[in-house]
Amino acid sequence: MQDNGAASGRLMRGAVSFVTLGCAKNEVDTRDMKGRLRKAGFQVEAAPDSADAIVVNTCSFIQAATEESIEAVLDVAELDGVASGEVPLIVAGCMPARYGEELTHELSEVRAFVPCSREDDIVAVVEAALGERAGRGAPEEERTPQVPFAYVKIADGCDRFCSYCTIPFIRGRYRSFPYEEVRDEVAARAADGAREVVLIAQDTGRYGRDLAEPSTLAQLLERLAQEFPTLWFRVMYLQPEGITDELLDTVAAHANLCSYFDIPLQHIDPLILRAMNRSGSPEELMALLKRIEERVADVTLRTTLLCGFPGETEEQFEALCDFVEEAPFDYIGVFAYSREEGTAAYDLPEQLDEEVKAERAQRLRDLADAVCSARISRRIGRSMAVLVEGREEDGQLYGRAQCQAPEVDGVTYVDEGEPGGVVSVSIIDTLLYEMEGERS
Repeated sequence: MQDNGAASGRLMRGAVSFVTLGCAKNEVDTRDMKGRLRKAGFQVEAAPDSADAIVVNTCSFIQAATEESIEAVLDVAELDGVASGEVPLIVAGCMPARYGEELTHELSEVRAFVPCSREDDIVAVVEAALGERAGRGAPEEERTPQVPFAYVKIADGCDRFCSYCTIPFIRGRYRSFPYEEVRDEVAARAADGAREVVLIAQDTGRYGRDLAEPSTLAQLLERLAQEFPTLWFRVMYLQPEGITDELLDTVAAHANLCSYFDIPLQHIDPLILRAMNRSGSPEELMALLKRIEERVADVTLRTTLLCGFPGETEEQFEALCDFVEEAPFDYIGVFAYSREEGTAAYDLPEQLDEEVKAERAQRLRDLADAVCSARISRRIGRSMAVLVEGREEDGQLYGRAQCQAPEVDGVTYVDEGEPGGVVSVSIIDTLLYEMEGERS
């Protein structure tokens, strides 16, 4: 093998650095790209300023995410090695998938663009970008740092075509991953030290319908719960239509399936939902939430709401606020509508002013904080298992109970335990979304 980069102390094939923006699905894509490069002999945990190549995995779901991604690309482009042309800059993910050829004219600093559909080719792209400097190297053992939780994708793409959403154009049509692929990924994450696996997709409730041998999300969970009894499993991004009695009964039957339902309702007004290419009414959606509570004990409910959609009246917004006050949600994510080119909603009449959208979003967030924090305070006195994640700078241990999803629902502070372990605590206090527990 040729001596490529040995003088600098780097691995034979050089070092590839990743900058990842966006959601958990992008984090999984970055992990997969790193795995492919690692198997090909590249080092993949380098800092951008010491790398031989840099990959920026972008998000482009809404305009704000696109702007953040472009800013990140331009920041990397200013690094000395990139600016001189020695270090190739590669842009991957949603932004090249959404904007395609436009980017080649706008971002001349970028050596190659890799849309979501081509991320499996990342090794060839990096080799081509490095040219003769790519060299040859032996595969590095494919291991990732031990963490207490990990995301696993069970499907990609989306068939819903909600009128405000760019995902079907970025990720393509819905496609479920066969059980064997999901199972192998879960096993790999468990081997890396994960004690909780978060199952994600654009629409998890639709899992399995498109497989050669049709399946359901409930059947997937049943098999995983039995095969990995020491792992916690959590499902995110469940559309209302995907919540079947079979799914509810499966979650209720297994202690290692988190009694946690993340249901992005977006709105509750029938006219607004129809304009979003969705369905439902306050009565139907409230009945769904009550059905979940009746069938699954100690259930936790999360939703995402979108305000300021074209044509939304003050009365419709107030009805959404009334629903939030009455609904049994523990956590609510609030977003203002973003007008995205290429979506059906872009050309709808009665587009609202940005100031109106921002003001409504803040009002709804304030209401959600008040309602949800009151519900969370009712957990005081309950005993809960907590997966310990780490320590704060002052040494304070923290983790999450099954009622808290990673990165979005706050944490639980505990007085005993070790990172990666599970401890039983009694909740003694809450502050907004955080909880405090003592070893019971």
